Amino acid sequence: MGLAEQNRELTSAPQQARSTGLALASLSLATLLSSLGTSIASVGLPSLMQAFDASFQSVQWVVLAYLLAITTLIVGAGRLADMFGRRPLLLGGIALFTLASVLCGLAPTLWLLIAARAMQGIGAALMMALTLAFVAETVSKERTGSAMGLLGATSAIGTTLGPSLGGFLIAGLGWRAIFLVNVPLGLLTFALAWRALPARSGTMEVARGTFDVTGTALLALTLGAYALALTLGRGNFGVLNLGLLVAAGIGVIVFAIAQAKVKAPLVQLARFRDPRLSAGLTMSLIVATVMMATLVVAPFYLSRGLGLDAAMVGMALSTGPLVSTLSALLAGRLTDRFGAHAMTVAGLACLATGTFLLSLALTKLGIASYVVPITVTCFGYALFQTSNNAAVMSGVSADERGVVSGLLNLSRNLGLITGASLMGAIFAIASAGTRQGTGQDVLSSASAARGMQVTFQTATALALVALLLALISLRFAGRTRPGIA
Repeated sequence: MGLAEQNRELTSAPQQARSTGLALASLSLATLLSSLGTSIASVGLPSLMQAFDASFQSVQWVVLAYLLAITTLIVGAGRLADMFGRRPLLLGGIALFTLASVLCGLAPTLWLLIAARAMQGIGAALMMALTLAFVAETVSKERTGSAMGLLGATSAIGTTLGPSLGGFLIAGLGWRAIFLVNVPLGLLTFALAWRALPARSGTMEVARGTFDVTGTALLALTLGAYALALTLGRGNFGVLNLGLLVAAGIGVIVFAIAQAKVKAPLVQLARFRDPRLSAGLTMSLIVATVMMATLVVAPFYLSRGLGLDAAMVGMALSTGPLVSTLSALLAGRLTDRFGAHAMTVAGLACLATGTFLLSLALTKLGIASYVVPITVTCFGYALFQTSNNAAVMSGVSADERGVVSGLLNLSRNLGLITGASLMGAIFAIASAGTRQGTGQDVLSSASAARGMQVTFQTATALALVALLLALISLRFAGRTRPGIA
């Protein structure tokens, strides 16, 4: 090698590292935008009720419209990106999210605000589907875990920051500010992504005219019916909820039949014969269901079971997201060092240990009975999330990364929706037998502790099922593929 070639290599190495850093920064900001959009709106619901003189059932659609748009469209968004290129689709998602944020902030009526939030959810679906897919294009295989950890940390930051930032903005500038704050962040994200993301993302051999419109519509309707079945009624499961659940079940069957008949299906059903992919998606759904219990049940345990005031409840609840944020980067390094499948097992073992400790509900230990177990739980969650994402995405071909990334995010979203309904129902049933006879629906310390115990016993059982799947997957991966697996 000549001196000129050596100099070029020495010069290009820092430039490549800087380009990779900028690309990861743009992906992290896109992740932050989508997670912030989820968490920041909830704190504004009381203000929206007052501003539009509307009921809670009406203003809750500000949150539901966003979540439903993501849930129903995220797989189709990933498939479009696999066909037409990830860079233009991601840039389009960022632009749409930013424009929708402007429309949300300027909306003169509640229903226009809800429509703008649905548009914002479409942009978020594009961003969520493509950030994981882009990791394989921007970093080496040896650093995949660290990159996944960075995205996980950014997502946790957005989730943690949303309520506090939203409350501050509403107090100082009004409810419109919680949407308009996304605009400068969206513009910065777009500029960074435009400059740093590679113009070409693999070889796209699928023709533009072969997008599975029928499959996309069927999947969207099926997922929408399932999501509505578990979110409508504010915990009261009635005839409408049952009908929607039956419709979702029929939709799954019709979708599978339709996918088997088309030449270029939205989802290659044969891919689910790969036990690593099927196990990864199933574990993601189970773990998201388990983690939702910490959001649904913990506030009641802290306030009623331990008798903490609102300020202390808020501080205790911030422990979990803070641990997840701080642990994500470490989880990425551990994944790169010890392998994704091994760390998936370790993360689930840690998660199951934490949920078991939470199920003890040792109220005599005070706030430590929550803080210590939730620290263990959330560290296990961060380790699982990072390593499982890395394990799934590392085994996917370039032309399927978008749709598989969408499936990963979909499994998590469905788990959160399922967990909110399932864990809330278990807590309500378990605590009902020991309610105070005051004529009001007030939980005693004993009833809150009992509900906590039963809910997290269920969560522990689910975590152990996921751990068993991980052990089976680890054994299979050890026989077939070395490296990150």
